Amino acid sequence: MLAVTDLCSGYGPIRVLNRLSLTVKAGEFVGILGHNGMGKSTLLKTLIGLLPTTSGQISFDGADITMAPPHRRARLGVGYVPQGRGILPGLTVRDNLLFAAAALKKPADQLDEVLADFPRLKNLLARPGGALSGGEQQLLALARTLIQKPRIVLLDEPTEGIQPSIIDEIIDLLNHLRNRRNLTVLLVEQNIDFIRGLSDRVLLIQRGTIVSELSVSQLTDSTAMGDFSGVVP
Repeated sequence: MLAVTDLCSGYGPIRVLNRLSLTVKAGEFVGILGHNGMGKSTLLKTLIGLLPTTSGQISFDGADITMAPPHRRARLGVGYVPQGRGILPGLTVRDNLLFAAAALKKPADQLDEVLADFPRLKNLLARPGGALSGGEQQLLALARTLIQKPRIVLLDEPTEGIQPSIIDEIIDLLNHLRNRRNLTVLLVEQNIDFIRGLSDRVLLIQRGTIVSELSVSQLTDSTAMGDFSGVVP
């Protein structure tokens, strides 16, 4: 579904991604693990089009989207949940969801469908997004993306600043959606248990390029502490 070849990107003259390549199959959950500053969030921002590709290629379902603007990528089925959630704090939960649906010209009746997958949000529809807890905001951010019916979701640090009970809820939710919607996910995350609970395989990123691929069983306590010396060839 997603093929990235020799991707370079960054911020102005500062190159962060350095000839990075990866593939993600339909229905697959792939984790990205690495130290801070190695290019994890830059990768997702480049894949959704918020940062320009300076060289290399991004292909989605056989179509070259390397130079496509973010709205075109979203309409093709690339969803993105940014680090920090990116909800609209002054709008209610209901209006956050309806706004996301309207942005891609999706029917408003999809609200009931997405709420069936996010029952915790049903009782919060009239509450401003900014008044939600961190975990509730993360659920809203996921629901805002899924109401747009993406084929792949780019998830950036979804467990940051939320309580363990909702982390477990998100793992269960994403596994449920994987089966029900045939969802595909590319996940950037520091929480090793979260990656372990969702990923089919894990890619290690260092200095802006993928240096190794791990099975979930290879994720050790030392990996969780950021020591990749035993797994990087």
